[in-house]
This record gives sequence, C-alpha cells and structure tokens, in this order.
Amino acid sequence: MTRPDLNLLVTLDVLLAEGSVARAARRLRLSPSAMSRALARLREATGDPLLVRAGRGLVPSPRALELRERVGQLVHDAEAALRPADGLKIGQLDRAFTLRTSEGFVENFGAKLLARVSEEAPGVRLRFLPKLDKESAPLRDGTVDLETGVVGKATGPEVRAQTLFRDRLIGVVRTGHPLSEGEITPARYAAARHILVSRRGIDKGPIDDALVPFGLEREIATTVGGFSPALALARGSDLVASVPERHTGDLRVGMHSFALPLPIPRITLSLLWHPRMDGDPAHRWLRGCVQDACAGQLHGPPARGGSADV
Repeated sequence: MTRPDLNLLVTLDVLLAEGSVARAARRLRLSPSAMSRALARLREATGDPLLVRAGRGLVPSPRALELRERVGQLVHDAEAALRPADGLKIGQLDRAFTLRTSEGFVENFGAKLLARVSEEAPGVRLRFLPKLDKESAPLRDGTVDLETGVVGKATGPEVRAQTLFRDRLIGVVRTGHPLSEGEITPARYAAARHILVSRRGIDKGPIDDALVPFGLEREIATTVGGFSPALALARGSDLVASVPERHTGDLRVGMHSFALPLPIPRITLSLLWHPRMDGDPAHRWLRGCVQDACAGQLHGPPARGGSADV
C-alpha cells in the first residue's frame, strides 16, 4: 500500500481554514494552479470532494467538516514535535498574536498588557480585533489566538476557558447629576432617562428585566453600540449610562458611579483559547500576561450606594 504524502495535511488544514483555493495559495505562498493540483491530490487520497462549488465560492463537504478539527490538531502536534526541545527564550521570541476582545478590555487593560509584553518579549506583536459575535470559529481555525468574553451557548464545547475576573453593572452619571446625591432607589433610577448599550440593536436588556418585579420601566433616550459612547453621552448630558464596572474604570474618571439598586447577576469574564494551544509555551506565557494584566485593583472610582446584590 502506497504511503500517503503527509505534506498534504498542511495543505488540507489551510484549505479547510480558508475555504478558498486562492486564499490558501496566498497563505502557503503557492500559485493558484499548484494549490488546485494539491486539492486534486487530496480529493484522490480521501475519496471525497472536500470543497464543493457553491455560487462563486466553495463550501466544505460533510467529510471536510469532520476532518477539519482532526487535521488542525495533527498539524499543530507535528509542528510542536519539530520545534527545538530546549526551553522557550521569551526575550528572543519573534511572533505575532491575535486577540479578539471588546473595546472596553483594550481601553482598560490593553496598555498594561502591552507594557508587560514589550518588557519581556520586545519581538512579540499583539493584534487586537473587535469581538462582533460569540462564535468560536476564529479560535477553531487559528485566525485568533486568544479571546476574552462570557462563556455562553455559542462557545464551542472544546474551547478552554479560565476566569479572569467577575464584573457587575453599575450606573454612571456626570458630576452634579441629581443621582449623584442621596439614596438610589429602583424608582429614582427608573425615573431618569437612560442610554441603552446594544451591539445587536435590541431594545431591552437585563436591567429592564430586573425592573419588572418592581412594576417599573425606564425610558430609553438613545441606543449606542458600546460603553465608550455611552459614557461620553452621560458625561455631557443628564442621561444615565449603565456599564460594567471593571471594563470602564479609566473611562469613568471624573464621573459619579453608583451601584444599581437591582438584583442583577454578576458577569464572569473569561480567557478563551483552543485546546491545541495548551502545550505551546509561548501561548501559555501570553495567557499568563493577560491574567496578570486583569489582576489587581479597580481603575477609576468605585461605585457607591445601592444594593449589595449587584
């Protein structure tokens, strides 16, 4: 029996990750015709079309979907086996890492993380991508090395997760706002005009659900897509922004923060990565850097007053 060409595993891994002969060819620095020939060899070896024409693009066959995870792990294990056995020299590391995070994470923890990385590994470069959804595909296909977020139903079952910290929603108003003095009751809080933060354009959130048992409803004056614009609007108006405390510490300097008088569950922010990176010493080092950057005291003023339940 003829032994298969194991070099085709690398080609298959890239083809399945890119879903395009042209993009895979660019990534492997091959000509499109050479990549097409490699795909033909892969089809012959597996007895499956692997990538099937659909309109102007290609879609993976059921067999390709089945192989994608296994092939990616095999390629990673092979690369790890061929690396030098001596210990990792962080100071000599020349590598780029991609992190998918929220804007709030970059604004409050990015500078500290970059300073740590620059000090220990000046050859390492970090690329921050916005987190527009909760899908785990970027971790799975290797386009993202690390991700921060809340573990949910969309998180792949194989994804590793480690808690970074727990956060809570707080209210924030400009200095001198009526809510900056006196007890914050559910009725006082609901009576104010509010800024809703929603990336998906929905018109209600957990705060609105928490107001229902009190028979209260807040007035949403405007909706924005992130915490930064919400706080910018609150700083220059009488509107109330309700944002995560730790994610917005630096952005709230000079403003009044208060605990919400509502029983809203805390948010657990986690560091996420694919298990194929477990044994990568450089990746493990970076995970430690992220964890250290998120440790320590809150930035900005702590929230005062309100309920101890949130």
